[in-house]
Amino acid sequence: MTMLIPRQPVPQLEIDTVDEGVWRLAEQKPEHFTLIVFYRGWHCPICGPYLRDLDRKSSEFSERGVSTVAISSDDETRARTAKEKWKIENLPIGYGISIDQGRQWGLFVSSGIGKTSVGVEEPDLFFEPGLFLVRPDGTLYFSTVQTMPFARPTFADILKALDVIIPRNYPARGEVVRSMP
Repeated sequence: MTMLIPRQPVPQLEIDTVDEGVWRLAEQKPEHFTLIVFYRGWHCPICGPYLRDLDRKSSEFSERGVSTVAISSDDETRARTAKEKWKIENLPIGYGISIDQGRQWGLFVSSGIGKTSVGVEEPDLFFEPGLFLVRPDGTLYFSTVQTMPFARPTFADILKALDVIIPRNYPARGEVVRSMP
């Protein structure tokens, strides 16, 4: 499994989106960060409210110089359904990322176990949530990956953190990879 290191380049990322064509990380030019939210997919009862919250806060992220995108391994039909049913209006919804690409980002992979509580069949394979703040130079600033869909970082907390780290030019942490004596 891949472990991304703060201050080091993240993998290239190019995905199709539901309504906005191809999204490429290398073409993102936010003032401070790109927020990439990997979500489980249409089948996930927690992903809808979570992404709706990000959608409602997208202008607050933009005001702080942060662009946003949400990505899953769903196919176009499932991604479009999620965007429509979850009433996502401002957030680009990417789809079709492969399991191997998700693993390059250090995401955990689960196998489907049937229908979820919202009555939607889980795909054979999908990845669990991950959230990444990437600097405009393509290096990792912050990440969190999960093995379960529960207890994700709130977008309100991330906005509060941005209000601290941006004005202070706070450095990415967790960058040390050498063994300590």
